[in-house]
Amino acid sequence: MTHIAQPWQHAHILSNGVRLHYVTQGSGPLIVLLHGFPEYWYSWRFQIPFLAERGFRVVAPDLRGYNESDKPRRGYRISSLLLDIVGLIRGLGYEQATIVGHDWGGVLAWSFAASYPAMTERLIVLNAPHPAAYMRELRSNPEQRRKSWYVFFFQIPWLPEWVLGRKHAALIGEMLYRSAVQKEAFPHEVLMHYRDAMSKPGALTAALNYYRTIMRSQLLPGERNKQAVISASTLLLWGEQDSALTLNLTRGLEPWVPHLRVQTIAHCGHWVQQEQPEVVNDAMASFLRT
Repeated sequence: MTHIAQPWQHAHILSNGVRLHYVTQGSGPLIVLLHGFPEYWYSWRFQIPFLAERGFRVVAPDLRGYNESDKPRRGYRISSLLLDIVGLIRGLGYEQATIVGHDWGGVLAWSFAASYPAMTERLIVLNAPHPAAYMRELRSNPEQRRKSWYVFFFQIPWLPEWVLGRKHAALIGEMLYRSAVQKEAFPHEVLMHYRDAMSKPGALTAALNYYRTIMRSQLLPGERNKQAVISASTLLLWGEQDSALTLNLTRGLEPWVPHLRVQTIAHCGHWVQQEQPEVVNDAMASFLRT
């Protein structure tokens, strides 16, 4: 494992009625990094110092329910999760931020840019489908329906928690390792970070509530957001060998995202910012310079 310096600071903030833990480094325009499942702020460890050194205030929160943030029983609708981000940005003294999201954080990033365009300076999404494109592929693409089997499994009460949580969340570590193309990105020490975080009381149920709530609310809280045009300049980065999401999800997005740049990354799976951090960092820096 490559040992990296930890120049960032840990802090907490009360946002939308929940206490969010976050890591921050740097000063300047704000960049908010939103992690996915089953991760937490640590998945951005290669991006935080890189972006801070380029003149940004970088903030990577633990989303509601994850790691050191509060784990309420309710509040996992997209609208509530977006208000967590609004409160974070304003609580830090900003009115606008570049929003970066991967996996579930990417779902929130798409939704945030659609719902809060004035607060979205730029948008960067990593291996997370635009909600309208995801619905399109679920309806028309058998391969995507097959790859989305876990979403339906997660709807079952208590059983997913038992399966994923056994032996100190061993299956969480196995899932990360097996689905990665660049497996050296997930040595034992890294996997233990994620297993520890998911073994905290209430963390697994909270994380699964994202999937359970979104199915009930049909992906976004209102038809307006499903069809809203995203006005922000947008970069979509996509590991080409994603085991859960097809490459078709990167195509035909222009009706919803007219100012879009798509960059696929070869020899890379779903965990793109950890499997190919140098490529991701260079792509983000290039996009932010233009």
